[in-house]
Amino acid sequence: MEDGGSKPAGIKEIADALGISIATVDRALHARTGVSPRTRARVLKMAEKLAYKPNIAARSLKLNRRLRIAVHLPREIRSFFDPLRAGVKAAAEATIGATVDLDFRTHPRLGEGDAELMEADATRKLDGLIVTPGDPARIGPLLQRLTERGTAVVCVASDAPRSNRLAAISVDSSVSGGIAAELLARSIQRPGAVVAITGDLRTLDHSEKLRGFAATLATIAPHLALLPAIEGHERPKEAYEATLALLARKPCPSGIYISTANSLPVLRALEERHLLGEIQVVTTDLFPELVPLIEAGRILATLYQRPATQGKVAFETLISFLTKGVKPPSTLKLAPHIVLRSNLSLFANRLSGLDETEIAAS
Repeated sequence: MEDGGSKPAGIKEIADALGISIATVDRALHARTGVSPRTRARVLKMAEKLAYKPNIAARSLKLNRRLRIAVHLPREIRSFFDPLRAGVKAAAEATIGATVDLDFRTHPRLGEGDAELMEADATRKLDGLIVTPGDPARIGPLLQRLTERGTAVVCVASDAPRSNRLAAISVDSSVSGGIAAELLARSIQRPGAVVAITGDLRTLDHSEKLRGFAATLATIAPHLALLPAIEGHERPKEAYEATLALLARKPCPSGIYISTANSLPVLRALEERHLLGEIQVVTTDLFPELVPLIEAGRILATLYQRPATQGKVAFETLISFLTKGVKPPSTLKLAPHIVLRSNLSLFANRLSGLDETEIAAS
């Protein structure tokens, strides 16, 4: 058929080609409930094959509909998750063309209380969900159930890759671990041992940081032995007591990589044993308590994970899919920022918990 006489494919043509109803095609194209992932995939594939172009009037109606989006994030660690929430909120307030009912819900910490929240939301009609998976093996089936009901799920700060989630937004965890290893390798010249103190290794973000740390250390620092990782499970008391036990060993480690933002209990233990500044330390993220320690050279560096930007990008990814049908890449990994004493002043605006400059530029 010549271009001049052809008619652009519409919903009806897709329905006819697949032998399904127009209503089913419409729900699949607009990420509404009542369509299985398999059927949605078939519809999207046929739409691409037929060069489907949505009706502008229909799109306008869709843009003006009300969307219900839930955000499930831990209370601990506030220095990370509070700015992440702020990034989600800032992006929601900047949304044009859709009314968003944003429901922030909290659970105690990664891997604790998150499954119960999802069980409760399984009966709600949600258009979208933003969540940080603590234990993917436990959370994955619950996320799968939500996606099968038509809820688009975006993971932020970690991932549950087998859950059929729409996308995952996070810092590049493996790269973060590799940077920490390189910093310690360059600052510790004599043979010794280093250790990673993390949250919970069931969380993908934490296990990937350890993987990157161990791989880089083995490659570039044969003079440094890697001790078994210590899990603090995002509990300050547990992290503090585990660090005291570590420091009681002889000899003490030459370097410590704290791969979670829950660094204050570890630093307190080091301070009490008069080892802060003697042992090389690389921390994660940036908050006011770290500043004087970096300025004094008692912390070698911190790896800033840009939580506000993660929250902003997670919301924008979700809303773009819900309002425009734009399918994002499966994963989007942000580059961590290395904060040293020499460039600390450049990151001062992060300390308020919401980096307006970075949010505006990202």
